[in-house]
Amino acid sequence: MFTQFLNPKSLYIFLERANPYLVLIALLGLAAGLWGGLALAPADYQQGDAFRIIYIHVPFAIWSLGFYTALAFLSGLYLVWKIKIFPLVAQSLAIPGAAMTFLACLTGAIWGKPMWGTWWIWDARLTSEFLLLFIYLGYITLSSMSYDQDSDYQLSSIYAVVGFINVPIIHFSVHWWNTLHQGPTITRLAKPAISNQMLWPLLVMIISIGLVFALIASYKLRANILLSFKDKKWIKEVLS
Repeated sequence: MFTQFLNPKSLYIFLERANPYLVLIALLGLAAGLWGGLALAPADYQQGDAFRIIYIHVPFAIWSLGFYTALAFLSGLYLVWKIKIFPLVAQSLAIPGAAMTFLACLTGAIWGKPMWGTWWIWDARLTSEFLLLFIYLGYITLSSMSYDQDSDYQLSSIYAVVGFINVPIIHFSVHWWNTLHQGPTITRLAKPAISNQMLWPLLVMIISIGLVFALIASYKLRANILLSFKDKKWIKEVLS
């Protein structure tokens, strides 16, 4: 089953067929999550209604790390096995990942203003998340070079693996340093820090926003496949 996705043609056809269904699931999920978060969830006893930005901020923050983790993992696989589809998938994750990192920083600043009295502070969590944006941008720059494709894949893959060191720093920063940023809301072994009425819309939004940006990545991946294998006969078959 897994090996068929290493075949560019099979992967392209699968994405083409699956995407319409995934779009529908994502839209329904967003509608349910926003309805639950904005209309059903009670106001926070400390933050009032200002906490509701959590329903977009937390998904952006989680998936900014998730997409980079996948990107670095695929880059590592390429360095070991030199299978061309791995860097193509990794490259497709970079722009959506960078967008979510930017949105995580932006929504965090909007949330921080009423809570902390300032738009931005250079504490460990915010600084390391902001650094992730530039790591993404560096990867995008390296992977867009076209002097020699194999060398570009090699260089960008090494860069991605090295850049992964920032991911655990972001995740554990609230434990390792004294920061204004609150601790984990749901990603901890103990009981989540919010009630079930607040939790289920957040989980739905995490899944739905992740799916939206995965769909964006899938369209980018299909474009990457068409460009990289444009001389193959099967390209005409799938486009006909």
